[in-house]
Amino acid sequence: MVTEQEVEAIGQALVDPAQPLHARFRALFTLRGLGGPSAIAWISRAFDDDSALLKHELAYCLGQMQDTRAIPVLVGVLRDPRQEPMVRHEAGEALGAIGDPAVLEILQQYASDPVVEVAETCQLAVRRLEWLQQRGGEPAPVGPYLSVDPAPPAEERDVGRLREVLLDEARPLFDRYRAMFALRNAGGEEAALALAEGLRCGSALFRHEVGYVLGQLRHEAAVAPLAAALARRAESAMVRHECAEALGAIARPACLAALRAHAADPERVVRESCAVALDVCAHEAGPAFQYADGLERLRPAAGARPPAPPDP
Repeated sequence: MVTEQEVEAIGQALVDPAQPLHARFRALFTLRGLGGPSAIAWISRAFDDDSALLKHELAYCLGQMQDTRAIPVLVGVLRDPRQEPMVRHEAGEALGAIGDPAVLEILQQYASDPVVEVAETCQLAVRRLEWLQQRGGEPAPVGPYLSVDPAPPAEERDVGRLREVLLDEARPLFDRYRAMFALRNAGGEEAALALAEGLRCGSALFRHEVGYVLGQLRHEAAVAPLAAALARRAESAMVRHECAEALGAIARPACLAALRAHAADPERVVRESCAVALDVCAHEAGPAFQYADGLERLRPAAGARPPAPPDP
């Protein structure tokens, strides 16, 4: 049983700018796992922060929680031109992830936003909601990664044919995303290498999503392409940040070297992503089972209640 006082303590850690960013991330993911109105309220408060990376992750977590009580704050972020494009994009994606048809009109409105990453995200979210409606409200199938994806995986299983769709820039973006998630679910070296080719094509939004998917796949074959994309200074910071996070998830020695090389990158979102990714690597190398350890940090090991069970 988690008390309101514990949720408040974790929330205070999230919104405290004096805390190291990686500690705030751990608090955020703890709140995401706990869920409920208090967790949503604390996550929503942090959108006033000056870290685009943190705000991007706030929106992502609210979408993954799939709680309609988060819709008003996400709509506010999407509408706010003062928020960074990567934050507004993630708010649009989160609205699509929640899956409530009530947001269809607002997403259609921003599908022609002058910021291309926001517009493309809202177009994808509209297509996802339409796809759900075509299924009569039946929820999207849960894949092996337990994430709510911006597009359902394609039914095709042949890696070669999926690669063709992924890399065909004449195809609708929604179809290419469906191929992307089908390749992720297929797994293995061939799929990882096909996905890595996507780091060189398409829009910044598309390349950013490829980086995210490679982080989920965690295949060693993706390390060199991700490190190369992170090193490309001409690349969008939105893409480079996602490549850094993917390297943190893979957590091989070569990943550590690439992340350390960009720990002082001129782009704030990139260097912050490297810092958080290095913390993830340290966690992977340590004895702790759960990265979202906000409750464990509150409850002393001796004489305390047992920690909450790990996320499924």
